[in-house]
Amino acid sequence: MTTRTVDTTQELAAFLRTRRERLDPDEFGLPSRRRSRRTPGLRREEVAELAGVSIDYVVRLEQARGLRPSAEVVEALARALRLAPDERAYLFDLARRRPRDAGKLATTAAPPLARLVADLSPLPAMLLNHRYDILAWNDEMARLLVDFATLPPSERNAMWLCLKHPVVREFYADRERVVREGIAHLRAAWAAHPDDQALIDLIADFTADREFARLWAERDVKVNGRGRKALRHPEAGELDLHYEVLTPLQDQDQRLVIYRAMAEETRSALDRLFSTWSR
Repeated sequence: MTTRTVDTTQELAAFLRTRRERLDPDEFGLPSRRRSRRTPGLRREEVAELAGVSIDYVVRLEQARGLRPSAEVVEALARALRLAPDERAYLFDLARRRPRDAGKLATTAAPPLARLVADLSPLPAMLLNHRYDILAWNDEMARLLVDFATLPPSERNAMWLCLKHPVVREFYADRERVVREGIAHLRAAWAAHPDDQALIDLIADFTADREFARLWAERDVKVNGRGRKALRHPEAGELDLHYEVLTPLQDQDQRLVIYRAMAEETRSALDRLFSTWSR
């Protein structure tokens, strides 16, 4: 499925509306006479007052009427809406006000990074790009998840595996959280790379999945650099893993993902699993 490039004006409007509507007026100390409301969140005039812009300006932004706010206005709106750091970066990307890295988008692993992934054994490790395409992996990661070498390139994508692979999609004990976090990352990548047609087509394909479409519509934005994953591995059993995501300075479209055991039981289970691996 193919779709057009990101309509940032429409997305900026929708994002501002959803962030405004999620705010609790009681947290802003607004006078009680102003708090009688039929719709959730803050009113447009309240956001305008907090950001120091006109009500008409906020209305026109939320109606996608072609405005391109300055960096100063974007910052003021981010403060008024109490955006988290990743949401703030997303707003700057939508407004085209964040400096962009002119580096080339990664479609293959940088050779030094591919060697590093192999050298990290016995820790499971893999290399991704901003689309979640899997560019390189070591034997331990292939044993833990799936033998990536047996998959066609179009399926070597971490989000595709989580959504569609008949075995991998059942691995996660808290699958909705994993999918939600992955979608929040993809949304940030989508705004940061508006001309990446491969990413746009990938998201269009994913939105045919009902679960993905529902969570995508919530417009959560977050880039996770570390966290935990609980896996129900068909051979190793229950696994409690910590993951770390590192971005190399010289290849900033590539992300090194490393898994480590959180407990001795998981470490022992991984040792047994990896000892049976043969290519």
